[in-house]
Amino acid sequence: MKVYVDADACPVTRIVEKIAEKHGVPVVLLCDTNHVLYSDISTVHMIDAGRDAVDIALINLCRPGDLVVTQDFGVAALALGKHAYAIHQSGKWYTNENIDAMLMERHFAAKARRSGKHHMKGPRRRTGEDDLHFEQSFEKLLLKALQTNQNVAE
Repeated sequence: MKVYVDADACPVTRIVEKIAEKHGVPVVLLCDTNHVLYSDISTVHMIDAGRDAVDIALINLCRPGDLVVTQDFGVAALALGKHAYAIHQSGKWYTNENIDAMLMERHFAAKARRSGKHHMKGPRRRTGEDDLHFEQSFEKLLLKALQTNQNVAE
């Protein structure tokens, strides 16, 4: 099992590394050449810049039972399709039960932006409470994935 992080501008990378290291799970950070990342804990994959290049590389590496950290609903849907786990940087788990509604929401938001009739606000500033919530949620999902993978291996 590995944790894959869609690391372009990801605010929770260090939290992921801390929790994964605590549980002995390797982390792979994927970013494009416009973002320079270094890590003493994780493997860093630099992907050529290009539309969805990091997303495609991440999904190509992802295997059943892995855990993906991404804010991209499309990447999460593809990860779920590969029987991996997926979590948003807010701490919300992507599941087969909620991904369709999230993709529909994304579609309507994109449609509204293209129409020019609706001005959408950006995300609010991240707080320490947000980080704590993510940390707790991520560790819970990681433990669930480890337990499930262990049961499958037996």
